[in-house]
Amino acid sequence: MKELHLSWSEIKTLPRKELEGLLYGLSQYSKMHQFDGYDEKDISEMAKEKPQIRSDYYKYMELKSKYDERLGIQRKTQSFAGIVD
Repeated sequence: MKELHLSWSEIKTLPRKELEGLLYGLSQYSKMHQFDGYDEKDISEMAKEKPQIRSDYYKYMELKSKYDERLGIQRKTQSFAGIVD
């Protein structure tokens, strides 16, 4: 439990629901930031050796877009009209 920065005595005194919430939050944080700093090109290179990375990356992108949508963050979308002009 080093990631939570809790001592063993603190963990033992926490209610189960609170501990489950902290662990879920840590899990979500890890999923949200596991591919920070990588782009599609980097993922393609890594996926040549480990194909599982590509599916993990797409799950990461889905989760990121879900949270961005909840926060109201607008992503710049590119249309065919923008490419042709």
